[in-house]
Amino acid sequence: MNIEKIDALKKWMDTANVELAYVSNPQSIAYFTGYQSDPHERVLALFIALNQDPFLLTPALEAEAAIKSSWTYDVVGYLDTENPWKIIANEINQRYGQPKQIALEKNSLSLDRFEFLATFFPKTNFQSDITPTIQKMQLIKTDAEINGLIEAGSWADIAFEIGFSAIGSNVSEQEIVAQIEYELKKKGISKMSFDTMVLTGARAADPHGTPNSTQIQENQLVLFDLGVVWNGYCSDATRTVAYQTPTDFQKQIYQIVLEAQLAAQEAVKPGITAGELDEIARTIIEDAGYGPYFNHRLGHGIGTSVHEYPSIVAGNDLVLEEGMCFSIEPGIYLPNQVGVRIEDCVYVTKNGSQALTKTSKDLIIIN
Repeated sequence: MNIEKIDALKKWMDTANVELAYVSNPQSIAYFTGYQSDPHERVLALFIALNQDPFLLTPALEAEAAIKSSWTYDVVGYLDTENPWKIIANEINQRYGQPKQIALEKNSLSLDRFEFLATFFPKTNFQSDITPTIQKMQLIKTDAEINGLIEAGSWADIAFEIGFSAIGSNVSEQEIVAQIEYELKKKGISKMSFDTMVLTGARAADPHGTPNSTQIQENQLVLFDLGVVWNGYCSDATRTVAYQTPTDFQKQIYQIVLEAQLAAQEAVKPGITAGELDEIARTIIEDAGYGPYFNHRLGHGIGTSVHEYPSIVAGNDLVLEEGMCFSIEPGIYLPNQVGVRIEDCVYVTKNGSQALTKTSKDLIIIN
């Protein structure tokens, strides 16, 4: 449980004249409570009151696990046969009365769930949004959080080792994914931070492609994008390697992306803006003539979720500060030809940055 973050949210609530905050995103709930859960279609909710104790609502089948977690306040469970919104309303009325203002996590709360809640509180104002406050709280990581991210990054390095070793003639993308995740589970990793991506040849030109039964062929590049969840913290890294001897064209594209990634990573330090960082990498790719084929932002924040605030993108004037953590992942994607992406997540230090993953970014050739 992160009592310091709960207290920080309460300070904002006091300033905003908000009596009660409804945290609805399971990842945000884990950030405050220490309890991690994927409730699927069920309702998982955290209510933080300005002047009274908070409570956590979980499905009944998860209540015992929540009680045994680091969360020390009340856990309220509900059965599948019960209406969770009626239970929420009863708990709020009994604990806090009828709040005049309930702040919502608007970037995660669906419209139908808001309407269910609002039905029970027709006189309550729901205008306040806690999303920007949570994002700012997550922006600067503590030493403990950075250590968690470093540990998660080290497992991504292990995943790369497993994946590279699995490459061979006529081995499919899906088989390599299965090998990575199977070996990690044997080592104690229960969850990937997102669907593992292994794409070969021209299929790597789809930045968010899905692995399938396509088999690895000689003289092709293979793109790996992967990460794990370790003690609640995520990793995210990308490497592109060659199976057998790459062509000169493949090596050329790889070197452009590598130069862009290294230049941006080297430029990370307190004081530079997120937009300036994106421009450094993008300019290198544009000057090489491949600007239209770098078709996404440079990076994103990372922490207890794999995609957090901020966005490292053109036009973002956010000034980087010590303790921020984010990805740097330029790429070039030439349809029907080749795709290359290289990614490390970094944390900002007093004078620069440190990468969370250590796997070599030189073009690795698998024989």
